[in-house]
Amino acid sequence: MTKLSTFLPPERTLMGPGPSDVPPRILNAMARPTLGHLDPLFIGLMDETKKLLQYAFQTQNPLTMPVSAPGSAGMEACFVNLIEPGDKVLVCINGVFGNRMVENVERCGGKAIVIKDEWGTQTDLNKVEDALKAQPDIKILAFVHAETSTGVRNEAKTLCELAAKHDCLTIVDAVTSLGGIELKVDEWGIDAVYSGSQKCLSCVPGISPVSFSERAVKVIQNRSTKVQSWFLDMNLIVGYWGAGNKRAYHHTAPVNSMYAMYESLLMLKEEGLENAWQRHQTGHNELAKGLASLGLSLAVDENYRLPQLNVVRIPKGVDDGEIRQRLLSEFNLEIGAGLGDFAGKVWRIGLMGYACKPRNIDHCIAALKKVLN
Repeated sequence: MTKLSTFLPPERTLMGPGPSDVPPRILNAMARPTLGHLDPLFIGLMDETKKLLQYAFQTQNPLTMPVSAPGSAGMEACFVNLIEPGDKVLVCINGVFGNRMVENVERCGGKAIVIKDEWGTQTDLNKVEDALKAQPDIKILAFVHAETSTGVRNEAKTLCELAAKHDCLTIVDAVTSLGGIELKVDEWGIDAVYSGSQKCLSCVPGISPVSFSERAVKVIQNRSTKVQSWFLDMNLIVGYWGAGNKRAYHHTAPVNSMYAMYESLLMLKEEGLENAWQRHQTGHNELAKGLASLGLSLAVDENYRLPQLNVVRIPKGVDDGEIRQRLLSEFNLEIGAGLGDFAGKVWRIGLMGYACKPRNIDHCIAALKKVLN
């Protein structure tokens, strides 16, 4: 029988599609003494975390909180609370994560109306408007703001304007955009938005920030059927993440992970949102120069490419898996593989949160130069 021992992972440089590098300050926060999840001190931390999330999302929505589960649960929370059987939902697909939205719609008993665009391009706004005109009973428009599988930024503000024009709610995937590029929930009129802790927030995986508008809350409160998921039912969770010292027990929050979430949001507030957005853009510009010096090109048009998730064309004759494995084994550097239509054709290089810094960029370019030569 193999003798078991303490797990001691190596120190990797994480430049894939997530998780991203976690700074020591956040790791240290996790190591602090665990409090009870209904301890008055922890409830105070929950209140402060909520305020910081409202800042990160640029919203005053009272129903703003971190769900005690990864980004996929945040996605499900938005769909199961807003969709009832028979509801029509217009879903925009230009990568992997739009397909996951369709899965959620169908599992809620809704009817998914799908708009597809080529991988590596933006969602076509004209197609969206045509669909909304053709079917005025569409209840929700759902789309991905920052498509992690393709490195494309969709026009969230304009899509939300189209939804408002046709009296639709919006569900927005901001898993990779929160903290990395401009995102303004209130100004753009987003009704439900979800993100993840492990991308541009540089927190440990396992927490999903969400926010619901007042209009969305009214829809949730006036449902004719129960929310499909007990754990993600906002009618129940609001009693735990609500205001005041009296909290209704719903579940045991991952207390130490919430310490980490709070610390990561505090770091974002200290840096300033606009500064964080600019840092990601500056890092992207430097990475793009370095890649060009190696004869590598980016797969997405610069007008709508994500600075925090760079999709790089793999040169002909280069073995995708071998290169990534060598980067990991020789340089402790992780970059991501392509998914779906992009599998074997691209690498995904993340510059998210704490990972977006000159040292990582230099390390990545130097390592790629060596393994490609």
